[in-house]
Amino acid sequence: MSLRDRLIARIAREGPISVANYMDACLHDPQDGYYAVRPALGEAGDFITAPHVSQMFGELIGLWAASVWTDLGRPAEVRLVELGPGDGILMSDVLRAGRAVSGFLAAAEVRLMETSAPLRERQRTTLGDHAIRWASRIDAIPADAPVILIANEFLDCLPIRQAAWEGGGWRERMIGLDKWGALTFSSSPTPLGLELPEAHDEWAVFEWSDALTNFGGQIGALIARASGAALFIDYGRDRPEYGDTLQALRGHAKEGVFDNPGHADLTAHVDFPAFAVAAGSAGAGASAIRTQGNFLRALGIEARADALIRANPESSAKIARQLCRLIAPEAMGELFKAICIHSAGLNPPGFEAP
Repeated sequence: MSLRDRLIARIAREGPISVANYMDACLHDPQDGYYAVRPALGEAGDFITAPHVSQMFGELIGLWAASVWTDLGRPAEVRLVELGPGDGILMSDVLRAGRAVSGFLAAAEVRLMETSAPLRERQRTTLGDHAIRWASRIDAIPADAPVILIANEFLDCLPIRQAAWEGGGWRERMIGLDKWGALTFSSSPTPLGLELPEAHDEWAVFEWSDALTNFGGQIGALIARASGAALFIDYGRDRPEYGDTLQALRGHAKEGVFDNPGHADLTAHVDFPAFAVAAGSAGAGASAIRTQGNFLRALGIEARADALIRANPESSAKIARQLCRLIAPEAMGELFKAICIHSAGLNPPGFEAP
């Protein structure tokens, strides 16, 4: 049976499921989940991330990590961790740029948190020259040395829940079956017992993620125990907002979230304020939330682009396009946000208080 057929049979047997349960099945089902079986990244895949846009992104993140290591006092050992490392391109660029800071690579023990078997193989191929350890859970990362953690487009895949404002109250949005037996949105029969803000528009949607806040607490606890910094870059919001942001991406285009369960990447906008509060409650500090454009400018991406253009004048137009895609407001510059969860007393690069 296909994943669609199994989901339909499950709902027919047990009743509607939450949006979070649907996302988890579509992404991680062992037989047919997108990341478990058929992740497709890059130009030839379903979506492209910042490291695929330009080497500048990963180089700046690598120098960011080396700068954090220096600010930590250049410890003899540091865990250099990436969450959801995809095909390994970002970590490859990070390690190449890290060579510029004497002693950093010698101190760095590289750990990748990855649950997808196909992606682990791609990471092994990309990073074959480096000693790598893999983990499946954040609590498998030891806290006996400082941690420098990076995660690009990781949080957007954590399952969300949704509520719809109906008849003057919030009801959880569920995944059920229509009269023809096809997957569709439905509503819980009873109002939610959560304290949510009132909406003025019928069918307004409010999103939250237990998985996101739980994970934020785990990150905050790890950084508080080990010391260090955790950088997260993703598309999302920096203030509470209504809106349905659940989307399916396949072949670089959006499609219906029920069109091809398990064959498309399902994501939602990250609630950065909730993530920051959860991490802070676990004992870590949280930086201000910055747009990706402002964060990369603070790290010197425009100077890096100028240097690349001087070294490769024949590629000047291409480099300029890459720069625009990463930092322009109408491209990735505004929609994508950056936040750093850090230990007390650390002032991570790119997030310095004005």
